[in-house]
Formats: sequence, C-alpha cells, structure tokens
Amino acid sequence: MTVRLQLGIIVAYLLVALGVGLVAYRVTERTAEDFYLASRTLGTVVLLFTVFATLLSAFTFFGGPDTAYAFGPEWILVMGLMDGIIFAILWYFIGYKQWLLGQQHRYVTLGEMLGERFGSRRLQALVAGISLFWLFPYIMVQQIGAGGALLALTDGAVPFWFGATLITFFMVLYVVIAGMRGVAWTDTLQGGFMLLMVWAALVWVLVSVDGGVSTINAGLESSAPEYLALGGEWYTPQRMLTFAISIAFGVAMFPQVNQRFFAASSETVLKRSFALWPILVVLLFVPAFLLGAWAKGLGLEANIGSGQSILPVVLNEFAPAWFAALVVAGAVAAMMSSSDSMLLSGSSYFTRDIYRPLVDDTLSQSREEVLGRVGVGVFAVLALAASIWVEEVGAFGADAVGSLLVEIGDLAFGGFAQLALPVLVALYWRETTRQGIAAGIVASQLGYIAFNFLPETGVADVTVFAVTYFGWGISLYCMVLGLAVTVGVSLVTTQKPDEDVSLYFDGLTAD
Repeated sequence: MTVRLQLGIIVAYLLVALGVGLVAYRVTERTAEDFYLASRTLGTVVLLFTVFATLLSAFTFFGGPDTAYAFGPEWILVMGLMDGIIFAILWYFIGYKQWLLGQQHRYVTLGEMLGERFGSRRLQALVAGISLFWLFPYIMVQQIGAGGALLALTDGAVPFWFGATLITFFMVLYVVIAGMRGVAWTDTLQGGFMLLMVWAALVWVLVSVDGGVSTINAGLESSAPEYLALGGEWYTPQRMLTFAISIAFGVAMFPQVNQRFFAASSETVLKRSFALWPILVVLLFVPAFLLGAWAKGLGLEANIGSGQSILPVVLNEFAPAWFAALVVAGAVAAMMSSSDSMLLSGSSYFTRDIYRPLVDDTLSQSREEVLGRVGVGVFAVLALAASIWVEEVGAFGADAVGSLLVEIGDLAFGGFAQLALPVLVALYWRETTRQGIAAGIVASQLGYIAFNFLPETGVADVTVFAVTYFGWGISLYCMVLGLAVTVGVSLVTTQKPDEDVSLYFDGLTAD
C-alpha cells in the first residue's frame, strides 16, 4: 500500500506538470522562435524560476547532499555563495550582451550568434556539436537521478528502468506539446514546489529528531567533528575555487541556460533576474546540503544500500511515506525541469546549427518546428537507453547515486566551461578573428578531453574536481589554454572579408 501511495503522489505531480504544458500549448504559436524561445516574452518571475529550475537538477538534489554527507557542509559555500555570485556576474557580462544581440538580430542559439559574426557555418556547427556532446551525459544525470530516486523511495519495489522511463515519458510529452512556453511555465511551478518541499523536509527532520539541532551536533561531534567547523581537509581553497569557477562558467554555456539569455522580454527583466539569482540559489542550497551534512550525525550509515542517495534515506527514516514522496516529487521536479530544457535546447542546436546550415538552408519555420519536436523525442530516448545501460552494467558499484551524478555532472560542467572564455573574448574584443576563436575552442576541448579520456596521459578518469597540478583542477588549466590560444591566434591572423565586427559593437542598444 505504501508503494502505491508513493507512486500515486509522484504520478499526480507528473499529471499536474503535464496539465500546465497543455494550457501553454493553447497559446503557443506554430513558429520555431516561439517553440524555442516563447517569442522572447518571458517576464521576471518566469525567467528567474525557469533558469532556477533548469539548473537545480539531480546534481543538486542528490549529488549535492551526498557530497555534503561525504565531505562536510562547505559544499554550501561552493554552490550557494561562490557559484551563485560568479554566475550572476557572468549572467550580466555574457547574458546581457547576448540579449542585446538577440533583440537586434533575432538569434535563437549561441551558434547562430557566433556563426554570423565570424561568417562561418563550420564554427556554428562546431559550437553546436561540442554542446550536444557535453549535453548528452548531463541529460543522463537527470534520468539516472529519477530512476535512483524512485528506487530508493520505494526500497527497490520500483526498478530503476521503470522510474527513469516514467519521468522521461511525461517530460517528453509536455515538451513536444508546448515548447519553451510550456517548459518555462512548468519550470516556474517546479521551482517553487521544490523550494517549498526542501525547506519543509528540513523542518520535518528537525522536529522529528529528539533534541533537534543539539542531538544532530552531538552526533557530528562524535562521528565527524570536522563538520562543525569550516575548513575540512577535502575543501582546499584550490578545489573550492575549481568547483565554483568551472561550474559557473560551464553553466553560462549550458544550452538550456544560455538560450534563456535571448528569451527575456525586456532589459529590466534580465537585469532584475540576475540580481535576484544569488538569493534564490542560497534559499535552495542551504536546506538541501544541510540535510546531507546532518545525516552524518544521525547514524544512518547502516541504512544506506548500494546505489542509494542520502536524501531519500533521511526522509524514509524521519518522515512518513506520503511526505517523503512529496519531497522526492520535488527532487523529480528538479530533474524534469532540467531535462525538459536540455532536450528543447539540444533540439534547437541540432536543427538550427547543424541541420539547417549543413543539410537544408531552405528549412521553413513550420518544418523546423516539426523537426524540433521529433528531435526532442529522439534525444530523450537515446539518453534514456544510455542511462539504463549504465545502471545495468553496474556503474553505480557500491557508491551512492549522488556520487555517480557528481562525476558525470562534473565532467559536463568542465566541458561547457571550455567554451566560455573564447565566447567572452569574442563578445568584447574587436580584434578576435575566426581562426582565433575556432583555435581557442578546439585547443581547450582537446586538452580537456585528453586529460579525461586518454589513458596515455596518465591521468585517465580525472575530473574537473580532481587535484592535478598545485591543487587546481584540470578544467581551469584548459580554460586558460583556450583563452591564450584565442588571443594569441587572433593577434597573428587577420579578419576575413565575410566577418562582421559591427554586429557586436555598432548601434547595440536596448529597445
């Protein structure tokens, strides 16, 4: 009966999200711009919450609490303060300039913006191809998180493959139906819901533990005294800065986030949103990561099975089944609100930056919209199949799901971060050349991939968080390489006749 109740709550939530998507469908225009950007009409609340919900995914709900459980609560500083503030700054320097360009030239993707400036369809396709390469594993993160969440919530009664498939089915359904407008509206619902539920979970655990914070602190004093003071051994300054910088710069290049820079209805909306961003981030991260750290002092080690994340374990121990299901529904909301946006953005990158310029440049708006909807479904099914395969071959091992999510998400963050500095240089330096930005992007990507995938380097399986040289992660070194190559090659090459510098610098003002 308990499993039926839990599944009923999850499915009820999924139906509500689908209902919001159906309402959005009624006002969605049959154009590619509306399907991908909601005709650039998002207001402050919807823009803020769609970015919020899009970013705060399984990586946050399961990877974050598991990291805080394993290493201490300083993870709040990395993600909540450092990353929140750095990304807000990038939102201004990259996002505002992109919004201005999008308003003037009607760009839908980052690749379009770069391709027209540098007169290169190959550069446009290169940026899209790299983005899709790193986007695929991050979509898998959400599906792995969804399957793992239902597996842990129901104590194995709902198998991993079923949970991941259930969430993917509903998500694809409303994305295909309503596009960006439906995604943004459901993101607003999901963002508010997950914020409410994570604070409710924190309060519920405090009330349920005899003695509250005093008991938890006593348990931490006994099992992990370093958790009660900042400066744990694992959280070195270099590692924390590697985390914060790589994640923030990577987030700015995430297709599902970067594309939202084009969707704001006004300059005021965009600026108000990035000003509120750090506050909203801290409001979510503090309770979620505190629950992970507190679990260390609650003596739950024996309750954590293979492949389980700490958050459902805490809820199963201290909350009734219906409440635990509601909180997991909040976590599922986080995963869905990330995956739906990724699928939509991935589809736009494929149709507009690869298919249209390289296959059929006469593609009409209506045909592009249909191709985009098909692309969402195909991308989702491929990622789902890969996620189920990863679970079946035993990639979880004896670790929690959150550990796997951190590893995969970490790799993707670092990959996207390699795009950020060449793009930033192009946005603000007139002397950037086509050869310069292309060389910078390729050099940093090849370096990052080599250090992560080639055993010959001697550091296979290194991730952005790994300690490499002088304590700094490899992602930062590759970012610096990309910056140096972009600037260096631009200095020794000349701009081609079909490059148009004026696009980024002349007459660029808000409406």
